Amino acid sequence: MREMVRAEELTRVFNGLTAVDHVTFGVREGEIFGFLGPNGAGKTTTIHMLTTVLKPTGGRAEVCGYDVVKEPEKVRKSIGVVPQEYTADEDLTGYENVMLCADLYGLPREEGRKRALELLSLVQLEPFKDKRVETYSGGMRRRLELACGLINRPKVLFLDEPTLGLDVQTRASIWEHILSLRENFGMTVFLTTHYLEEADHLCDRIAIIDHGKIVEEGSPSELKDSLGGDLLTLECEGEGVEEILRALEGVREVKAEGREYRVKVTRGETVAPLLLKALGEKGLTVKRLSLAKPTLDEVYLEKTGKSLRDQGESPEEVIKQRVTLWRARR
Repeated sequence: MREMVRAEELTRVFNGLTAVDHVTFGVREGEIFGFLGPNGAGKTTTIHMLTTVLKPTGGRAEVCGYDVVKEPEKVRKSIGVVPQEYTADEDLTGYENVMLCADLYGLPREEGRKRALELLSLVQLEPFKDKRVETYSGGMRRRLELACGLINRPKVLFLDEPTLGLDVQTRASIWEHILSLRENFGMTVFLTTHYLEEADHLCDRIAIIDHGKIVEEGSPSELKDSLGGDLLTLECEGEGVEEILRALEGVREVKAEGREYRVKVTRGETVAPLLLKALGEKGLTVKRLSLAKPTLDEVYLEKTGKSLRDQGESPEEVIKQRVTLWRARR
């Protein structure tokens, strides 16, 4: 299948700090491809290079078959971009914002009007097209940004944290719009996110990125299957617990942290009763036992040594996110 985005050893260095470190990946035509990682991992910097906002320090990349350094104008005409920050002019109406984007792309006026109305209808903003953007909710603003990013009918759409700051219901609505782009138009979508559920729900393939490096890549199911089974977590006091667990059939790995044991097993439903029986026969009491199916957070923990949910953020990222969240909640 044709690759719409191809990066080879793509690198970006800022004042001696490597933000993106020799990443190589491809995005196939018609798929939704996601970069999953915490803030500061290099996701936005990668998008900036692929959309010609930044020039790579090293490596190369092609988008829609065009080199991002040698043919930037052709790249820009072929793509749509919805940035993390809200960019719509709040003093203009929704319709005027989309028309402004049409003018910037050089669309004939009548064609721009036609597309603007079609897109506002697509994102369910037609009833509000003549309202000033300052009156829009966060979800409406994000849908308007999506309409603006689609005005040139791009072959590849880049979405940088598309649901940041939105409530659960509005986030689900945006997900539906993103999926419809692939289903109805065969559009290729490249998105970045630090929401595990978003990546799992939307993406055909995911690249986990940490400290500027891709540490794992595959479909959500492939990534979860790579953990090798289910996870049993139990709390048990006494001697010899770890040895008993390791001797059980179906147990692949045991990690002990004080009285807590994390046991990787082939099938949790099968192993859990055997585990309780084996420990009980030795006079050991299990105070707590839980079964978890593999999740993307478990994958991230396995590959990076830390949980994505617990990641901290740089002061600059905190300020930027607060501004975005404030505007989303107005």
